[in-house]
Amino acid sequence: MKKLKGIYAGLVMAIGLAIIIIFLYLTRKKNNAFNARRSCKIWFPLCGFKLEKIGKLDHSATLLILNHQSLTDIMCLEAYHPQNICWVAKKELGEIPFYGYALRGPEMILIDREDKRGLAFLLKSAQEKIEQKRPIVIFPEGTRSEGNEDFLPFKMGAKILAEKFHLKIQPIVLVHTKKLFNTSPIESLTNRARMVILPAFHHYEWGEEWYQKLENIMHTTYLQHYHEMQQNLKS
Repeated sequence: MKKLKGIYAGLVMAIGLAIIIIFLYLTRKKNNAFNARRSCKIWFPLCGFKLEKIGKLDHSATLLILNHQSLTDIMCLEAYHPQNICWVAKKELGEIPFYGYALRGPEMILIDREDKRGLAFLLKSAQEKIEQKRPIVIFPEGTRSEGNEDFLPFKMGAKILAEKFHLKIQPIVLVHTKKLFNTSPIESLTNRARMVILPAFHHYEWGEEWYQKLENIMHTTYLQHYHEMQQNLKS
């Protein structure tokens, strides 16, 4: 059943994304197709999934920092964030035929990790998005974790952005999104995931070691909710 549920969720996502991409093209000049992107929230009820939301989004936050374990992570924020967010993603994702337009069309920041000018491009692009009043979203781990107890080490991109532009940071912890929908192997192990929204802050309020402190707080929060949800999964 877990494989069948995963295949069904993947098909719904693929078909739904294809429809959204058509509307992205048609409405890309209207707030970066914001309304079309928000429609991805229908994926959750269509698949029988529930996303539990704890905490409140701060509409004044300009940098959103999330742990990363699944494609579902993007769906969570696109579906429920009320602003025209801008993701920082790998350039190769935007080069995927057809589906890459989901990143290119809304003008997300696509980084070439092999290019030595990548940091300069990130800073220039981020400044443009900030001037457009678009909150920036970044996965500090850089790639997906296994979705178990450990995070991958945080890379420095989010720290540099926060300090360079004095951004207001809101951490968001995602739990069980990989168990909700995993692509390798394709499966769905649960119907429930959780989005824990922590209070927003400015980096200077936490001192020089703020970034390490942030990683520790996010991981501690993650483990608390992860173990709670694991118990529910077993019962």
